[in-house]
Amino acid sequence: MRLAPEGWPFIGIAAAVLAGLAVLGLRGGPWWPAVAWLPIAMWVVAFFRDPQPSGPAGPELVLAPADGRVIDIRSVEEPDFFKGPALRVSIFMNVFDCHVNRYPCDGTVAYRHYNPGRFLHAADEKASLDNEQSSVGLTTPHGKVMMRQIAGLIARRIVTDPAVGSPARQAERFGMIRFGSRVDLFLPVGTRVTVKVGDRTRVARTVVARWD
Repeated sequence: MRLAPEGWPFIGIAAAVLAGLAVLGLRGGPWWPAVAWLPIAMWVVAFFRDPQPSGPAGPELVLAPADGRVIDIRSVEEPDFFKGPALRVSIFMNVFDCHVNRYPCDGTVAYRHYNPGRFLHAADEKASLDNEQSSVGLTTPHGKVMMRQIAGLIARRIVTDPAVGSPARQAERFGMIRFGSRVDLFLPVGTRVTVKVGDRTRVARTVVARWD
């Protein structure tokens, strides 16, 4: 299983604690702390998994930028990159989802912005405006596309990789959010969305919209 590089410090700490508790047991101490810690260590490893995408691909498809559950689909005013109306698809990631984020389509990175913000629950409507967040905007043949990584109650670290001017390739990684969060995907008004509220998405595997 491939792991995200951001996870190695956390995995190392989890493994060190597990090893220490195991040594304690081997020296005559109680075994229950090691047994209790084992599933936590396994969860840390699983959280930072970075599976190779193997879903559909094509210039007419918009793929999910994140694992999770669709919690909202609506038209909004997006003043920073779109500078006007946009269609927003919000995906909430729980602590058991893969938190690596990937480009939904091909394009060129034309916009980046980080806002330190607050740490409301990521499913809260105010989180899209008020929480710590990092936005990446693309120019594409079909118009502007933007992904907004939003921290939640637990998440405190957003990683955003690309620089303005760099190419975006569908299904390639552009960042991750640690420990529970949300990604808002902004699309041109009129884009045909193929998911509905409540649907589960898989990063770079689920088709969330199509350009006809």
